[in-house]
Amino acid sequence: MVAFRIPDAPRSIQKDQPLKFLLDREAVDCLAHNIALVHPAFDAQTFKQLALTNIVPLGIMDRAAHIAAALRATLPNKFADAIEILLNTLTPPNAHTERLGLSVFFYLPHTRFVADYGRDASHNHGEDPFETAMRAQYALTRRFTAEFSIRPFLIHDFERTLHQLTQWVTDPDPHVRRLCSEGCRPRLPWGARIPQLIVDPTPVLPILEALKNDPSLYVRRSVANHLGDIAKDHPALAFAVCERWLTDADIHLKWVIRHAVRHPAKRAHATAIALRKAAGAR
Repeated sequence: MVAFRIPDAPRSIQKDQPLKFLLDREAVDCLAHNIALVHPAFDAQTFKQLALTNIVPLGIMDRAAHIAAALRATLPNKFADAIEILLNTLTPPNAHTERLGLSVFFYLPHTRFVADYGRDASHNHGEDPFETAMRAQYALTRRFTAEFSIRPFLIHDFERTLHQLTQWVTDPDPHVRRLCSEGCRPRLPWGARIPQLIVDPTPVLPILEALKNDPSLYVRRSVANHLGDIAKDHPALAFAVCERWLTDADIHLKWVIRHAVRHPAKRAHATAIALRKAAGAR
């Protein structure tokens, strides 16, 4: 059996350990080791030198981009060939949705590689890389999350990417279903904002509708947070959705509603307070 490695990491964020240290020498060494196992021609030493040069001052997101650039310089030039190698290094999908720890951040550079080099045909010998990039994000979100990497695709190729997300709302894996909601949140923390959805969030409402009663709290929490994002720019729309959902809502959907409008309720918005009370808030 191939022995892929991922770095040891804390179970949760530590006060004296910034997240950027999750992508340090050990992560680079593990990534080089994994690639060399499936691609013997890989120049691991050059990759490690490129990945670690000037990485010290960078934050975690910039480190992911820096390591992705080192991958670009040392993997095959064609995106589809390079991503096939990376996908062949993946550990098994996560079987759970809670208490996964921070080791999953090892795959942040992988998702950044897809985001940076999977949208432009010039990185794929002139061939459209979209389907390859979507397949990669599907695989990666089952190990980490593709909520950050899917966003450039929504910004630059909205219709096709939204269509793909709508196809995934019935996937058996809750990590994939969560991506459908989390990936298109207009104001995702740490993620690029999606201007089109800040202006008009109605195109993604069918996704929230499809997932509002999802059996996984992991998915339902994303739906609530997404609707909370919408409430920041379009409170009347978010409140109308919650009002409609209240009809025949079970305890799980009532929690989604309460969670979605918690911030405007804290700011004493009368409609939000009334919705929370109707959904069972004390």
